Amino acid sequence: MNNNQMINTLTTILIAMIGILFVLCIIFITIKLKSNKTKSNSRKEIKNKEIKNTKSNSVQTYNKQSIFKFMEFDKIDDNMIVQKDGKRFLMAIECQGINYDLMSGLEKNSVEQGFLQFLNTLRYPIQIYIQTRTVNLGNSIHVYKDRVEEVSKQLVNKQIEYNQKVRSGQFSEEQLKKEEYEIVRQKNLYEYGVDIVNNTERMSLNKSILSKHYYIIIPYYPEEAADPNYARDEITNLAFSELYTKAQTIISSLAVCGINSKVLNSIELAELLYVAYNRDESEKMNLRRTLNAGYEDLYTTAPDVLDKRMKELDIKIQEEAFRKANETVFNVIEENEKQKVAKRKEEELDKLIDQMAKILIEENKRSIGEDVAQNAIQKIDEEMNNKTKEKGGEVDVKETKAKTTRRRTKKAV
Repeated sequence: MNNNQMINTLTTILIAMIGILFVLCIIFITIKLKSNKTKSNSRKEIKNKEIKNTKSNSVQTYNKQSIFKFMEFDKIDDNMIVQKDGKRFLMAIECQGINYDLMSGLEKNSVEQGFLQFLNTLRYPIQIYIQTRTVNLGNSIHVYKDRVEEVSKQLVNKQIEYNQKVRSGQFSEEQLKKEEYEIVRQKNLYEYGVDIVNNTERMSLNKSILSKHYYIIIPYYPEEAADPNYARDEITNLAFSELYTKAQTIISSLAVCGINSKVLNSIELAELLYVAYNRDESEKMNLRRTLNAGYEDLYTTAPDVLDKRMKELDIKIQEEAFRKANETVFNVIEENEKQKVAKRKEEELDKLIDQMAKILIEENKRSIGEDVAQNAIQKIDEEMNNKTKEKGGEVDVKETKAKTTRRRTKKAV
C-alpha cells in the first residue's frame, strides 16, 4: 500500500472515532440532566412533605394552652392580674393627666418637686403604661337623648298646666306671667339640649378623636413572702394586701403633684386587657355594654323580619307623634300670645294715642309754652273721660237690650 492510502485510512478511522466520542458525550450529558431532574423532584417532594407535616403539627398545637401563653396572664382575681400560675400578681392604677404647659412657673415647680418625692419614695419596681383609645361618644349621646326626652315631657306638662290656669280665670296676670317665663325657660333648655345632641352626633362621625389613658402597674412575687409554704388562698390574700398598700402610697404621693388616681377593679382590668389585645374590635364590641347586657350581645337570634319592622315603625310613629305634638303646642301658644297682644293694642289704641300725645306735649313745653301745654293736656284728659263715659253708656244699653230680649223669650215660652 502506498503512503497516501495509509494516511487516508487513518484519517477516516480518526474521524469515525471522534464521531463516536461526540455521540457518547451527548448521551452522557442527557443521562446526567435526567438524573439531576429526578433528584430535584425528589427533594421538592421531601420539602412539601415536611411543610405539610409542620402545618399539621402547627394546627394540632394551636390550642387553648398556646393562646394563654400568648396572652401572658392566667386570670383576673380580686382586682389583680394573675400571671405564671400564681407566681406573679399585678395591680393597675389609672392616673388622670395634667396639662403641664398651661401651668405657671410656681405650679410647674411644685409638680416637679412632688414627682421627685414620688420617685424617692419608690422602693419597688413599677411600670408606666400608656394606652391610646378612640373616643366613643355613643354612651354620652344616649344619656343626652334621655335627658332631652325628660325635658320635653316636663315642657308639655307645663304647657298643659298653663292652659288650664288661663281657662280657669282664677289666677292673676303676675302668676300667669311667671308661668309663661317658666315655659320659655323650659323651651330654651329643650332647644339647647337638642343642639347638644346634634353636635355630639356630628362629632362621633369623626373617628380620629383619640384619648390617652395613663396607668402604673405594680408587680408582686409570692417569693417575697417570708414563708413560701403558704396555701394558694393565703398567697392571693397576701398579694392583695401588699399591692393595695403600695397602690395607696403611690396614689397619695401622686396627689402631691396634683394627679388624681385610682385602683382599677376587675371589670376595668378586663377592659384594659381587652383593648390592649383587640384594638380594632374594641370599638365594635364594647366590653362594658356586653357585661351590662348580661352577655346577650355575644350571640344573635333571627326574629321575624316583619315583626321587627313593625316594632321599628311603632317606635318611629310614637317619636314623630310626640315631636309633632310638641311643635303644634308651641305654635298654638305663640299664636295665642300674639293674638292677645294684638287685641290689647286694638282695645287700648285710643289710650295709647292719648298717652303718646301727652308725652309729646310734655317734651315740647318750652317751645309751646307751659299754659298752652297744660290746657292741651287737660283737654286730652276731658276727651278721655268722655270716651270712657260713652263706652260705659254703650255697655249699659247693651245690657238693657239683652235683658229685654231675655224677658221676651221667657214670655214666649
